[in-house]
Amino acid sequence: MSAVVQFDLFGEVEQKLQERVTRRDEEAAKPRAAPPTRTRGRALPSDPHRHAGQVADNAINAWCSHYGGNRIDVPLGTIAALTFFREPLIGDWLLTLEPAQFPPLLREIWGVQWMAHPDLIEVARPLHDWLEEEPDEYQLRAVQAVVHTAVHNGLFSLTARDDPYYRSEADVLSPLLTGLRHKSDKKWRGEYHTPPCITDLMARVLVDGNRFEPGMSVREPAIGSGGMFRSVAQQMRELGLDPHDFSWFGNDIDPLATACAAVNAIVWDLGPKVAIWCANTFADADGGLDKALAERAAVIRHRNAVVKQALFERRSRRLLTALDHLLEGAAA
Repeated sequence: MSAVVQFDLFGEVEQKLQERVTRRDEEAAKPRAAPPTRTRGRALPSDPHRHAGQVADNAINAWCSHYGGNRIDVPLGTIAALTFFREPLIGDWLLTLEPAQFPPLLREIWGVQWMAHPDLIEVARPLHDWLEEEPDEYQLRAVQAVVHTAVHNGLFSLTARDDPYYRSEADVLSPLLTGLRHKSDKKWRGEYHTPPCITDLMARVLVDGNRFEPGMSVREPAIGSGGMFRSVAQQMRELGLDPHDFSWFGNDIDPLATACAAVNAIVWDLGPKVAIWCANTFADADGGLDKALAERAAVIRHRNAVVKQALFERRSRRLLTALDHLLEGAAA
């Protein structure tokens, strides 16, 4: 197995800081890869993390004020689906939809993503299972309010971007998930997502352009919504590295958190070598990695079989149509 980078907030960061101090003069003389040149186009919010928090807060208020109920997976899954859009003008069209039009739209969004990322969308099932339960009128009106609020508060200024570097500037799902959860629930779960300023600092310390090479793996045993992955991927890009050249392994005991991490892995474009799963790190020697990889492979095989069957049926229909035309011509 390729080398694994393990993140530890206390011991390893302190050790790495000391190593950086002792090697600072030597590394200063070494050439660094230039970061990619990017044109911002539409300007990002001046503070993307704060902006993401404001989007989340307003979405929560919209859900609660429209009596959406205590199902936090519904507003969370709605915002998660919207993060897959890459065209900011889609917001104008979303504002014209009636409440009953959102379930089929959201199902289509998740379905399209399943074709491209079946393993991650399967992990994200807690965010879209509610669509199969026929939401009631109150939920649908609350969903509409959440969508309108997200559009008006600039969700797409963060997520509707072609360049994954800018899509990865903030995590919208983390403040949304933690904000929707009741305080006592968060305390019972021990769920406190690491602030982005801390994960950014850790990534700058741990991701060294001279020793961090393609083929290595990033392992996070308490992934939450993926904040550490976001920071590491951004640091890679700053150093001219491509996240697609690395493997990403992350798990968490909370199924909603891992579902958010799976969505973020797509939004942040971590690449094809990503495995995210729900498991207790302390329950298994490998944290459930072997089982997760086997399930991931099975889901991808199932997707491939579905696509193969669909292509076969399409060809069969074309062949039957051609035969009908041939027989009609012969009869004439």
